[in-house]
Amino acid sequence: MAKASKTTASESVTLEGYEGHFEDFGPYTVGFETYTADADPAPLFAGLPDDHCQCPHMGYVVKGKVTFRFADGREETYEAGDAYYAPPGHLPYLYGGSEVVEFSPSNELRQTMEVVERNMAASGS
Repeated sequence: MAKASKTTASESVTLEGYEGHFEDFGPYTVGFETYTADADPAPLFAGLPDDHCQCPHMGYVVKGKVTFRFADGREETYEAGDAYYAPPGHLPYLYGGSEVVEFSPSNELRQTMEVVERNMAASGS
């Protein structure tokens, strides 16, 4: 049986204000994410349908909080100890000092990250 942790995950990404450790289990990818600064990454989703993340995520807030905003103006905030489901069509707002463990369908996550990475490169991030 496959397993992963923050320290054993096969892929790691470190950016200003963000640290992520990922393991692809085939149909799903688990991410261990730490946010060290408040961030509104909405511009990075430009080019996706409605300029919103189209990948569903299920997660658990280990520490701090995370907010998801939706096109209809609704916002949902989850705090330490909360499990969450963020359906397609959301934008995250990240808070410094927060940690989440998140599960996402691998194909949808890969498609979303291709757009996010292009937008990061274009903005010089």
